[in-house]
Amino acid sequence: MPGPLRTGSTDGATDQDDAGDAGDLGPVDPDVGNPQGMPGPLKPGAAEAVSVVTGPAPGSARRDETADPLSGPADADVGNPQGMPGPLSGAGAPGPPSSGGSKPALSKVTRADIINRAKKWVSAKVPYSMAKYWSDGYRQDCSGYVSMAWKLNRNEWTGSLAEYGTRIARSELQPGDMLLFHNPADPSKGSHVTIFGGWTDYTHTHYTAYEQTPAHTRKQTTPMAYWTNSDKYVPYRYKGLTTGTDKVGSGAGAGGSGSATAFPGTTKFGAGVSNTYITQLGRMLVDRGGRHFYKVGPGPGWGDADRRATRAFQRAQGWKGTEADGIPGPHTWRLLVNGTGRDIPASASGSVGGGSQGSGSHAAPAFPGRSYFRPGRSNSHVDRLGRQLVKKGYGKYYRSGPGPRWTEADRRNVEAFQRAQGWRGTEADGYPGPETWRRLFA
Repeated sequence: MPGPLRTGSTDGATDQDDAGDAGDLGPVDPDVGNPQGMPGPLKPGAAEAVSVVTGPAPGSARRDETADPLSGPADADVGNPQGMPGPLSGAGAPGPPSSGGSKPALSKVTRADIINRAKKWVSAKVPYSMAKYWSDGYRQDCSGYVSMAWKLNRNEWTGSLAEYGTRIARSELQPGDMLLFHNPADPSKGSHVTIFGGWTDYTHTHYTAYEQTPAHTRKQTTPMAYWTNSDKYVPYRYKGLTTGTDKVGSGAGAGGSGSATAFPGTTKFGAGVSNTYITQLGRMLVDRGGRHFYKVGPGPGWGDADRRATRAFQRAQGWKGTEADGIPGPHTWRLLVNGTGRDIPASASGSVGGGSQGSGSHAAPAFPGRSYFRPGRSNSHVDRLGRQLVKKGYGKYYRSGPGPRWTEADRRNVEAFQRAQGWRGTEADGYPGPETWRRLFA
């Protein structure tokens, strides 16, 4: 069982694979579970005694090009042993955890800190192990990963992580929160934890998950709350979270690059005003289907494009009159930051006062909504999408069709089109959003 951590252990630190960006992949080796360390008494010097779950060597996993990326792990019964709480390697804590029973003081971090720390392991593709420790001192399993992201003073396990958080509703999830499943009856079966990185669409059926799992740390679109045992995952918010300006990164639910979650006030927006909040607003509006309003930018100087895009978003919520005047208020800001509400439809004209913007006589048909393009769905919108993909030269994955039933061929063709736009990660996941739809039918 793990005890004192070995100083500066970096086993596997240079291990890499060539499977591509973790954010672009489906589940890595769906036949492997997410093993974690298991509870037990602490013994100094016992770290080598922990058995490692047999699986593929780090870096050996490859994407199955024919697999459905939303299928999840095929074997839900693979055991997930958990590592015990223990000190950090190389962090001035060479002995076993204190026996006093009290938890260490909470480190103060922002949401930006949590996500940025989580990204470091994704970039390094830290190999999964419940017996090894990365160079920062944290155990290379899922609970060690969350301990690292939350900047805890020691390695925790799924049975103790909840003590560092406050339970919240799933609707309240924000980047940096965690989704935890601990199986107290049998901790070695199914227990797992992920870091919530933001909603990937307004339906809140999928989110960006940061997690430590075989073969290495990954970031990918994941169904809420997980591929297996979904109803058993509980959301928690770190008790040491501090408020302020977060720079969490772009994407639905993350609030845009360089984002502040609190509404800065209406005086920050309008003619003659220039600041970073305007840039953030523009980026969030672009993420929600407003890209076609901007010929240049978004940028810090308030412009007519910002007003048109804001007004289009407000009207998409069904607001009229002064509620859709093109100036963001607290409610508009909250919907954008949290990734909630309705996206700007592709048919939005971009006009203020009756004019038109750029669509001409070849306006794209209205985007029907993301829910039409999911495994198992069959409708005329899927057929229309497929025919347009073929027309644009992105139909190479169709062996027959296209047709009204959504298939993996549809998803891969959409992904190819999205990548041709220069998009990566969750922006090129193969599922059409308002901007994909607008460009495809332009």
